[in-house]
Amino acid sequence: MGQANIDLLREQQASMARPRYKYSLAARFLFLAMDLAAGRKTTLAKAKLLEMLACIPYRQWEVCQYGRLTQGYRIPAVVQVARRIVAWGREAQDNEYWHLLVIQEKMKADGLSDPWYLTPPLPWLMVRSYVIMAWLLAHVSLRRAFLFNAEFEDHAEHEYAQFVAEHPEWETQPVRNALVAEYGTFNTWADVFRRIGLDERDHRNQSFVSCGKAEHVARYGGMPEMNAPTSAG
Repeated sequence: MGQANIDLLREQQASMARPRYKYSLAARFLFLAMDLAAGRKTTLAKAKLLEMLACIPYRQWEVCQYGRLTQGYRIPAVVQVARRIVAWGREAQDNEYWHLLVIQEKMKADGLSDPWYLTPPLPWLMVRSYVIMAWLLAHVSLRRAFLFNAEFEDHAEHEYAQFVAEHPEWETQPVRNALVAEYGTFNTWADVFRRIGLDERDHRNQSFVSCGKAEHVARYGGMPEMNAPTSAG
């Protein structure tokens, strides 16, 4: 996950100190819907719901761009942009899926079961609704899709930073989990969730770059390189 030489505590504090992006009405509605379903306070179960949704836009972008590649494979500019978006989408959705696995492992360690809003068929309904929305954005305006994703990831980054602050006991809880060790090497569960929050910042930053709003990138030492498609559409 590239955590070498990154002060995760400092970056968590930076996330908490930086104001949230001014969210659109659509983004505020989504966050309100999540609060109504899972409560305003962030819990492991609510974080699980967030991660179930987080990978969806990247998957839809990948599907959309494969359609462009099929139709425009003779046009080098189309191929270049589509391949960049596909590569980013694959990497990001894999990363979000790791978050889901890690949160599940923490819930198992704490002896927690899924609440009512993660009981079938409710998760399927929520996921399908977001799939439809992400699919429409991906086909109508990728730039708007990237911007909406930047809002989602900005929200997620701040939620995780606050989440860690609300659980000081994690600072002394060692990580002894083989699956989490595949995600990264961490001394405590606090650092695990700080890294998840920083991953969300990376996704946020790349989304802002991709929609042409690089001025909103929250930079830090050791951050990955951000590459923007030249013409997302």
